[in-house]
Amino acid sequence: MMDIPVHKKKFSWVVFLICASEFLLWSMPLLFSTPGGMMDKNVERLVGRTYLTREKENLAQYEQDVQVEFENFLDTLKVEEFEPDFIEEEQALHNGDDFKQPSKWNFLTWSVMTLMTFMLGFSEKKIGKLGEVSRGGKEKSDKEFANEPVHVPAENSKMNHILQDRLEHVEDRNVMEIASSGIHSRHLSVDSNLKEAELQENLLSVPESVSQERDGTHSILPSGLHESSSSNFDQSDQQILDLVQNGRLLPHKLEDHVTDSSRAVSIRRQLIAKKLNHLVDMSEIPYKHFNYDNVKGKCCENVIGYLPIPIGVAGPLLVNNREFQVPMATTEGALVASTHRGCKAISMSGGANAVVTANGMTRGPCVRLPDCKRAAELKSWIEKPNNYKLIEEAFNSTSRFGRLLSIKTTLAGRNVYIRFKAKTGDAMGMNMISKGVEKAIELMRTFFKDMEVICISGNYCTDKKPAAINWIEGRGRSVVADAVIKGSVIRDVLKTTVSNIVDVNTSKNLIGSAMAGSIGGFNAHAANILTAIFLATGQDPAQNVESSNCITILEPTNNGEDLYISCTMPSIEVGTVGGGTSLPCQSACLDLINCKGSSSSKPGDNGDTLASLVASAVMAGELSLLAALAAGHLVSAHMQHNRGKMNARL
Repeated sequence: MMDIPVHKKKFSWVVFLICASEFLLWSMPLLFSTPGGMMDKNVERLVGRTYLTREKENLAQYEQDVQVEFENFLDTLKVEEFEPDFIEEEQALHNGDDFKQPSKWNFLTWSVMTLMTFMLGFSEKKIGKLGEVSRGGKEKSDKEFANEPVHVPAENSKMNHILQDRLEHVEDRNVMEIASSGIHSRHLSVDSNLKEAELQENLLSVPESVSQERDGTHSILPSGLHESSSSNFDQSDQQILDLVQNGRLLPHKLEDHVTDSSRAVSIRRQLIAKKLNHLVDMSEIPYKHFNYDNVKGKCCENVIGYLPIPIGVAGPLLVNNREFQVPMATTEGALVASTHRGCKAISMSGGANAVVTANGMTRGPCVRLPDCKRAAELKSWIEKPNNYKLIEEAFNSTSRFGRLLSIKTTLAGRNVYIRFKAKTGDAMGMNMISKGVEKAIELMRTFFKDMEVICISGNYCTDKKPAAINWIEGRGRSVVADAVIKGSVIRDVLKTTVSNIVDVNTSKNLIGSAMAGSIGGFNAHAANILTAIFLATGQDPAQNVESSNCITILEPTNNGEDLYISCTMPSIEVGTVGGGTSLPCQSACLDLINCKGSSSSKPGDNGDTLASLVASAVMAGELSLLAALAAGHLVSAHMQHNRGKMNARL
């Protein structure tokens, strides 16, 4: 058998590769979209026409490119050397005759090509059927096809994943919706500014009220939009602003209308600027380079940016034989420096002790009975051990971590105020305890059907307001921190004497606060340090009102040579999970003090650690400020750190 010329082998393999590529291009939709396969007909209708149109355009371009490459390949061959045989074989091919002395390679190649041709025809037939299925069995115009409603069952999660994968190959700027149980929908859109196959995805929450029936299916659209506007998700900023100004879109729904939360913030800023007639310069309010998905539904609404606050660290502070760097977010000059000096004095003297003496968040609902007699009966009923057990079981059933500790009840006329106190793990716990209280009240109403619930919070808690009950009974975590400061440290670091600093504390924090009728304010500036830590670690800054309750006590010890200092704080309300603790920066600050998230060993340990650190840092701040007052350094220190060199002479 004669040898096959090299150019014939190359030609055969080139043709084989062309056919194989065409086969793969045309058969891929068949492999992933066969009727009765993984995707249902609704999804095929959604992607069928767009996918086929794109693939046909790609194939035409590909065939043209291959033809050019093949012609270039022939030009590189030395055709003149093999021209007689080449012409003879080409003529035989056109005449349908077999080659003389065919080789086993030619026979195998053309056999495979024949099989591929048959399969290609079969694939085209199936793809044609796919087009028919996607059009509902009959030909429809592009306008009819584009406006046809799509309903995808929410329970078919496998189909949803397949749809997402298929959409990565569709360069269509129309937004597609997938309804989830008539409440939530997923909007997928392709940004034309991105490269091919890059997709942006966002989960949007859609109220049921906007769900409408059309042709037997439900079309879910965001609030404020009409079904006739099929391209509402493909709009310029100005078009969206017009929707808001015309009342068709509510400003706080911008995040639901566009897929990019940052763009929603930008549009809202434009709206505010337009309303203010550009009289206010908003360029100094930053909004870029921030993940607003962490904020939506958790921390803030109607967002127009974020507020950068400097974060400093004081320390190291030695507490219970552990060193901490204390993160403090503040705009008050000298605060971090002063606290840092106090941390240094405590650590040089052997460190601080801190102990959590009580732990329990409170909620105090108000209920009303027909008269004071029935109100007293309710109070008596709650205080009976068997009934308390029923309430406890109902309360505890609402949470894995919430555990009822006590109930304190008081009357005002026919109103009954019930103060529930419960452990809440590592969370600050307001939402957790509120759920438990609702369940407990529901139980009470089965025994007292004439009981009227006035409000879930009757200010008997008490939250974010000065109240003696928090000072006496405690709320959140009750912490005591103390330390003994060496006389040499008082002299060398704090620049004062033991007797002087004790005298200032007695006259200022004890007598002065008593003269002012203070409740929990027997301290120099506990709120300063506590609030700075709250801001840095994602706590609720409004709860600094009751959390800053503190009494600072200074006494001479060791025959007057050294100083004993303590800070007692009965209502520190902190958490290491939930709320602002989930934001990246605040979470990093919690990680800095090694109490991020929920404790893996014992629920509540991380919260106890944070509360103990807060009380110890407050003690450091108290020590430094009282020393500055005793030495007469307060004004000069603030002029140096708070006013700056440019303003020091003012």
